[in-house]
Amino acid sequence: MKVGGEARYYIKVGTIEELREALQFAKERQLPFFILGKGSNCIFDDEGFSGLVIHNKIEFCNLNETKVEVGAGLSFSWLGTFTAKNNLSGLEFASGIPGTVGGAIYMNAGSNGLETKDFLESCNYLFQDGTLRQFDRGELQFSYRHSPFQEMKGALVSATFKLFKSEEARKRQIELIHYRKNTQPLKDCSAGCVFRNPVNAKAGALIEASGLKGAKIGGAEVSLVHANFIVNKGGATSKDIKMLIEHVSETVKEKTGHTLKKEVCFISKDGFLNL
Repeated sequence: MKVGGEARYYIKVGTIEELREALQFAKERQLPFFILGKGSNCIFDDEGFSGLVIHNKIEFCNLNETKVEVGAGLSFSWLGTFTAKNNLSGLEFASGIPGTVGGAIYMNAGSNGLETKDFLESCNYLFQDGTLRQFDRGELQFSYRHSPFQEMKGALVSATFKLFKSEEARKRQIELIHYRKNTQPLKDCSAGCVFRNPVNAKAGALIEASGLKGAKIGGAEVSLVHANFIVNKGGATSKDIKMLIEHVSETVKEKTGHTLKKEVCFISKDGFLNL
């Protein structure tokens, strides 16, 4: 969203060994650390980040029939397009999701009734103590916008997805891209959907029904295109966005009775991750 202050330390890693060294650097100095993919649903504090930002750029893609093994730093949207072009179905929904494979697994990203977990076969995770472990899908308990990795200390390294052959995959993927372009504020700076959908309701519809489309605080605005997006119209601060999110949440609760839970991640100066 182009908000937030500077990080004390920043490093870009492209291999497992570089990632291991970065995690060790933070451990030895007792620094908080944050694993950054594309930062598509992250909002940093205006005061910056006092620890180490580790930018995961482990990017590779190996296709073997209906299985694809990829690095956690690879673009999830690119993967959706690549697999669809190879007549593999399952990840068409990923097209247009502006994050990495690691971020998609971490948040169990989803769209159009599908989630990342649905096609995940296994993934490799590097703990801060240097231990590399493979997790099979059956070992992992996912839920809506939640993965067990949110409670672990380390970083996703790679993942394998099991897809299925379909001559219609590319057509569906293109249709989803067009739908996103027509229904989301892709030309504005945002952090994606701000709130998770409550049970049997859509957050965007609740926000719109509460009369909040176009609501502003500072440079932050509830999108006129899709009410579950807050966009930076110029000069917004992290504080502006937080205040607007609180205003939206309180108003929706008052007018509809629904409690909205955030989907975006706030990273405080000392490394506290508020999901």
